[in-house]
Amino acid sequence: MQIASNAVVGIDYTLTDDQGTVLDTSDGREPLYFIQGVGQIIPGLEEALEGKESGAAFDVRIPPEKGYGERQDNMVQRVPRDRFPSDQEVSEGMQFHAKTPQGPVAVTVTKVEPEEITVDANHPLAGQHLNFKVEIKEVREATTEELDHGHVHGPGGVEH
Repeated sequence: MQIASNAVVGIDYTLTDDQGTVLDTSDGREPLYFIQGVGQIIPGLEEALEGKESGAAFDVRIPPEKGYGERQDNMVQRVPRDRFPSDQEVSEGMQFHAKTPQGPVAVTVTKVEPEEITVDANHPLAGQHLNFKVEIKEVREATTEELDHGHVHGPGGVEH
């Protein structure tokens, strides 16, 4: 079976940056399972998988616009220190969920000063090319229940 919209796909993968640093991998874990075409993985990887079959192995370089997007300077903000709990130690690299009119947004602290804390709401991989080494382990039709629930059931998926 070829990978197409609404197929359940299981892949082994290794993700590296342009310097060859491993950012994520399924090595030593179960394959990553998802439903193709419903936005559970980045668009560039979905496009690269389309039409391939179980057993295929390939490398693909995903540009930022098909990954986590370009970095946006307007997503970096300086926030008054008093907007954070006074009893909480805040340090660079910490992540918080900020309340916004669009709902919660994950932010990373990038600078701590006595009066202000700089936070960045860009995804940590925004602006980067993503290099995937992929091996397709399984391709099958999604069940009606999986499509209704929006996720994979059984091995590699959610148990109810």
